Amino acid sequence: MTMRALRIIAATILPVATQAACADDTEPAWRASALALVPAGYVAGAAYRTEGATGYLAVYAATSNDPQTPASVFASRQRLVVTLTPDATRAVSAELKPRTEPAPDGDDTDFAEMHADLAAKRSTLPAGTEPCALGAWSIDKDPNGLNVRAEPSVKARVLGTLPPPYRLKLGGAENTPEGGWLTEFRIIGFRDGWFLIAGAKPPGKDYEDEKRYPRNAPKPYAGRGWVAASKVGASYANGSARAGGLFQAPFIDAKWMPAQREHGGPIDGDGGPKRLLACSGYWGLVESHDGVRGWWRALCSNQVTNCS
Repeated sequence: MTMRALRIIAATILPVATQAACADDTEPAWRASALALVPAGYVAGAAYRTEGATGYLAVYAATSNDPQTPASVFASRQRLVVTLTPDATRAVSAELKPRTEPAPDGDDTDFAEMHADLAAKRSTLPAGTEPCALGAWSIDKDPNGLNVRAEPSVKARVLGTLPPPYRLKLGGAENTPEGGWLTEFRIIGFRDGWFLIAGAKPPGKDYEDEKRYPRNAPKPYAGRGWVAASKVGASYANGSARAGGLFQAPFIDAKWMPAQREHGGPIDGDGGPKRLLACSGYWGLVESHDGVRGWWRALCSNQVTNCS
């Protein structure tokens, strides 16, 4: 994730009280009866507007959180337009229609602008690549390092490698992770179970005393290339979205599902997911440590503190 993105995220963090209020908003009375009208293949999200005897329900494809068919924050969306009883308490009928209003981003438009910037740069990525902007690291412990390939395939040419976890032989910073420093990089795209990465850094160099960091420390391939998603991890960052769980699609009005951290408690800006599966824009499709699979907005690669 770029410094600009992190600054924007830091500047737009919702106060805890505001987030709690958003989480406790009461759904309109008609939503419960409208759920029976959601077409097969879709999952209901928030009932985001009521106008007289018409209600509007956010719906997203049931496959949105499937790593084989992940949703795209850039794709066209649908909504369920619900005809209500005169008192607007029950759903009578519903029709699936294209959704033309801007994608919901919360109380600000920063993420909408950032996603627009990414969409404009799609042509600079290999064909079929989903644009992403996340911080991440290699979790591969192979002593030979993680292969970075020219194409998203195990048969593709190896461009270079990313070092396995690394410890300074003569000691190092007190906050060195127990398993050693991981090699960090930026995720700039996704395709078919592979992440397109760039800008890999020598493991731990940003956290160690520059004068003590060995010249012979392992150096990663820092160019652009592909790594298998199963070999990549990250930490939750504060993306100004509802904490404590994951979204079924990469939008804040999608179905929200409670999820747990590794050692218990609702997920937040501390720690990271069990697995990182896919990405779209500033969203990561992850699996939490209690097995919930969904989307979290903003992931980073800080190994010392949280990313709030």
